Amino acid sequence: MIGRRSREARRTATSLSRAARAALAVALAASVTTLTGCGLEIPSDPDGTLDRITGGQLRVGASPSGDLVVVDGTDVDGALADLIEGFAREHDATVEWSVDSEEDLVADLEEGSLDLAIGGITAATPWADRVSVTRGYPGIPGSGDADVAVLLPLGENGLQAALETYLDREVSR
Repeated sequence: MIGRRSREARRTATSLSRAARAALAVALAASVTTLTGCGLEIPSDPDGTLDRITGGQLRVGASPSGDLVVVDGTDVDGALADLIEGFAREHDATVEWSVDSEEDLVADLEEGSLDLAIGGITAATPWADRVSVTRGYPGIPGSGDADVAVLLPLGENGLQAALETYLDREVSR
């Protein structure tokens, strides 16, 4: 008798678990449908940066850093600069470079006058409380195997996801 009740209790618990899973799936589907109907995209860019740069202009600040980011007057070159140029090409964008110190580039990101900032910046940057930081990429030539990162304005998650997807693909080659 005890064994029989245990089996029944287990069946009830299992059926409740299935019912709970079904209810969760329905709720999740309804949420996705509702959010899609609202035009919300995830990840999103509150300022629409990814949409703005596509077919337009990518504003990038550069701080010199050995062979990683080479600055000669207003010309910016180097392995990291080449990666950013490739990302821009993938989005039909042209790059508008500006050269400054990391501190000034961070301020420009906060003010919205830059879309990205590059230099000898690593994933452990102290600027992470003021701007978004990509994952670190140790395989970039000229990085000395440092986890090189790119800075972006806070909250521009669509741009960050697109950039990290591009860097994941290109740096691993």
